[in-house]
Amino acid sequence: MKRKQGFVIRDVCGEKVIVGEGIGAINFGKLLSLNDTAAWLWEHAEGDFSVESLAAALCSEYEVSEADALRDVADLTDKWRELGVIE
Repeated sequence: MKRKQGFVIRDVCGEKVIVGEGIGAINFGKLLSLNDTAAWLWEHAEGDFSVESLAAALCSEYEVSEADALRDVADLTDKWRELGVIE
């Protein structure tokens, strides 16, 4: 997987949100609000990444079991894919 070009994270009124810039903004008229962990994952989803690589990074940063990390990252990346911000 990888992030689609044109989608960036911004701080809007104290909240982390994904917004589309340039071409990415044409068909994406939303602000996607992220909690702290989701924002951390977005920032670590650089280049090609997988559910497993993000879950491993999550486990190394936070006190979370591998099974929980895999499940949570899979759920989050499914939502990102549905919204069209990753491919």
